[in-house]
Amino acid sequence: MDLQAFGRRVAYWRERRRITQADFGALMGQSRRWVQSLEGGQRQTDPRLSVIERAATVLGVPLEALLTDSPGRQCIDGVELDAIRAALQRHDVLTGTADDDPAEPLPLDTLHGRLVHARHAFQSGHFASLGRLVPELLIDTNRAAARFEGDTQLGAFRLLSLTLELTEAAGIKYGDHDLALVSGHRAVAAAERSQDPVIMASAARHLADAMTAQGQAEAAARFAVAAAARLEPDLRTRGADGLSVLGMLYLKAAMAAATIGASDDRRAAAAARNVPSLLDQADEHAEELGADGLNAMWTAFGTTNTRLYRVAAHVQLSEGAVAVAVAADIPNPARAALPKERRAHLLTDLARGLTQAGQRAEAVDTLLDAEREAEEEVRCRPRTRQLVEELRLLGAGSAEGRLQALAARCGLPG
Repeated sequence: MDLQAFGRRVAYWRERRRITQADFGALMGQSRRWVQSLEGGQRQTDPRLSVIERAATVLGVPLEALLTDSPGRQCIDGVELDAIRAALQRHDVLTGTADDDPAEPLPLDTLHGRLVHARHAFQSGHFASLGRLVPELLIDTNRAAARFEGDTQLGAFRLLSLTLELTEAAGIKYGDHDLALVSGHRAVAAAERSQDPVIMASAARHLADAMTAQGQAEAAARFAVAAAARLEPDLRTRGADGLSVLGMLYLKAAMAAATIGASDDRRAAAAARNVPSLLDQADEHAEELGADGLNAMWTAFGTTNTRLYRVAAHVQLSEGAVAVAVAADIPNPARAALPKERRAHLLTDLARGLTQAGQRAEAVDTLLDAEREAEEEVRCRPRTRQLVEELRLLGAGSAEGRLQALAARCGLPG
């Protein structure tokens, strides 16, 4: 065994679990010096299998995660999703009341800085870090909202709602639709307490996304459009932030309608016909906004992002050839100006469109482009891994070797 590599893996997972060397040693029945020696690869003999198994149990990882560099190492794992759920299920977070911690709530500036860091991690495609960042943010922003008063409390509710939105987004990325829906509902409730129409609209677009993913697309479309109609007068007075979240509500309504259109619902045809008008409405707000790539309220909203949603809507409706044509019209400089997560998301949607159009080798190469943009969007996200598996079943012609290598990096069984 390569003791140094093994030690690095133990140290990586110990730090990711936020366990100190002293605590890890105690859990292992050893001293801190023993842990330092193990992690530094300085032990003279290979650790016994029982030691490796115990370390895997303490760290909450499969045995192979300590023996090999696992393809899923950069993904949020079950332990971290459980930590997010545990934070959501705390009595104080559930009820919006103060906890027993005697410490003063963190200042809003500090909480805002941590939220910006977490949001940036998401838009950079570093989703695994959310498993460490989100639970503390949920607890700390809830504590601030429960204890502060006046305008400071309103600001705390803004941050709490935005944190819950981020929790919803993580649930969507990792296919945990129950987590996404619960977080989305709570984000809307906190947004209403903030009395800020921008935050209300932002939370509403996230909830619409979660409702669609949960199989409630019809309700999601109605909700998004109703939120847009209710909040539009106020949003129009809020500059780029207001126009961006307003436009996003129509984009989410369009995706909900496309989801209905792709189903066997009796209203599928009518919903599909409504998709272009919803996308056109979003385009109108993008044109009003003027500048592209502002990323106001972390929406990346603008004319380019509305084109990305057109691609996604056509893919949802199994109109792969049309999706490919729309994607080809997106200028490379405009696409390059988007956050990494958005760029990778477009490429995975395009790969599915190419698959629908029978261009499977091109689909594989597009997934490889997406992987270069944001590894986790391809290797970790269930919907993308499913596409890789579908391409393996269908066959990828000249790209077969590249596809099999990608599947291995995704951790898919051979």
